[in-house]
Amino acid sequence: MGSVGAGPANGDSTPPGAVTLRGLILTAFLPVTLFEIGNGAISPVLALTALHLGASPGRAAFTLSMLGVGQVVGDIPAAALAARLGERRAMILGAVVALCAQIACVFAGDVLVLDAAVLCIGMATAVFSLSRQAYVMESVPLGLRARAMSSLGGSHRIGLFAGPFLGALMITLIGIRGAFWVAVVASAATTAVLLAVPDVPANRTTARRDRDSVGVREVWREHWRLFVTLGNALILIGAIRAARQTVLPLWAAHIGLSAQHTSLIFGIASAVDISLFYPAGKWMDRAGRLAVSVPSMLILGGSMMALPLTRDVAWFVLVAVLMSAGNGLGSGLVLTLGADVAPYRGRLRFLSMWRVMGDSGNALGPIVVSAVAALYSLASGIIVVGVFGPLSALGLLVYSPRYSPYATYKGARLARGNAGEPPAAAEPNDGVAVIDERAGRRKP
Repeated sequence: MGSVGAGPANGDSTPPGAVTLRGLILTAFLPVTLFEIGNGAISPVLALTALHLGASPGRAAFTLSMLGVGQVVGDIPAAALAARLGERRAMILGAVVALCAQIACVFAGDVLVLDAAVLCIGMATAVFSLSRQAYVMESVPLGLRARAMSSLGGSHRIGLFAGPFLGALMITLIGIRGAFWVAVVASAATTAVLLAVPDVPANRTTARRDRDSVGVREVWREHWRLFVTLGNALILIGAIRAARQTVLPLWAAHIGLSAQHTSLIFGIASAVDISLFYPAGKWMDRAGRLAVSVPSMLILGGSMMALPLTRDVAWFVLVAVLMSAGNGLGSGLVLTLGADVAPYRGRLRFLSMWRVMGDSGNALGPIVVSAVAALYSLASGIIVVGVFGPLSALGLLVYSPRYSPYATYKGARLARGNAGEPPAAAEPNDGVAVIDERAGRRKP
């Protein structure tokens, strides 16, 4: 990771005063990792906690779903909060609300109280996530954007990876509510870091830019073509990524693997996933978004469709690692594309709608698997959702160059030439328009 703070991708040194990725470690990447440790710690025990409170298995699954529902519900209002408070203050607010909701989970004596608290955690996560994306996008030069976003995605995954281990340790010490105490400490630490670390100098708060209070309807009216084209690819990406978390344990159980073996394989696969986030971002900055996004979705989709062919541990491990490699190769892809295509006016509103589509895809994937499995077979459900990989790759290949000037190698090379310039949002005409003009293309 020593190269994280390195200069532009073209090999030139970063100009004095330009924001490097190293400069965002304390202000963005560390807070994200800490925050997601909390979510990672509580996710495995939400359904179990509901069962302990007297819920049926179906009712416990509903409690678990409240985390995702809260994120979808919170995506749109998150933009208004971030516009009013500024990204960094909104991140602090999200961490504080999550902290209070996690304390409520610790002392919840009724499943309805637990549901409400988990819903609040999901909404707080939406505010934190949108704010962190806009914060980093505002801070980094164009030539470092993909590395910044992939590092942000990597920080998210590291937290989710570490959270269950810390939660398990606390559960052995004080019981199932110990996982929620891990989340409480993580959110408190997130808040402390955000309060203690000064803002990066290059940050221009989106609250200044969104004074026009651009509404959701206006953003939709101006960009609906993007949402119904590239946005559909985004939904497919979210669906296949979320389904990966569902199909691996289901197929492991189908072929007779024990819970211990499944957990071990998950850990190996997750390590592969996490190890690829920075190389993926660096290659997106060098060769364009398509150079990473298309192979990522093809590998993920192809390996998922191959999963039903596995019948023993060795082949299952190989396919699980390939799926994680495809997923890790696309680390930060959705965040990077969102930053690329976001307009200057109403940028936060646009990003919130972008996140709604991604989060909707996350909810869709497991539903497709379960629905097809109920009608036909588990193998059929896995194959159907695996097809989303090639379909999303096709959508990215067709529509990314239309909306993102950095999708191709030529656009990435132009962005590298601006690696030391201010962030795109720092000028009224938007850095994206500048690149478009140099490339001889019209901005969509």
